[in-house]
Amino acid sequence: MKPKFLIISVVVLTLVMALAGCANQQNSGSGFASIPAGKAFAEGQEIYFSHTEVSDAQLAEKLTQMMKSPVLYVPSLSSVPEEATSAVYVFENGVKGKGPLGFQSDVFDNPPGTTGYTPLRRIILVKWLESATPAEIRSAVDIMTAETNGELTLQKTDIVVNMPFMVWADGKR
Repeated sequence: MKPKFLIISVVVLTLVMALAGCANQQNSGSGFASIPAGKAFAEGQEIYFSHTEVSDAQLAEKLTQMMKSPVLYVPSLSSVPEEATSAVYVFENGVKGKGPLGFQSDVFDNPPGTTGYTPLRRIILVKWLESATPAEIRSAVDIMTAETNGELTLQKTDIVVNMPFMVWADGKR
């Protein structure tokens, strides 16, 4: 009787372990990850994007804290040729908002579907002049117009950020 009990116990234990393994697979995998997205503007439209990597260690830490998700420091991104990047305009002053420096949301040029789209973005700092009246800007064209009109200045940086779009005017991931 003992051998029969032992065989049944082994079979039951094996079934329990197999079912437990199946349960873990169900719970672990819808195939989706949760990635925090930031809100910004491109061509006048609201878009959502993610910061995944950045070429500046201090900015990687700041974005990690801001998004409550790791933004990796990848120094080699600073070696990406300028022609392989697009712009992201980051406001240093002006209208208060949820941008990384406490002012309005970022503005992107070249969204998906346009010539020049790339997720690799070179940061251009935007600063309103004291003589100007700051207003929310939602397109790169409007930023260039404000610069031409002497309302703000632009400072190109060497910082490159991988910022793929998650949701844009004509699509989403």
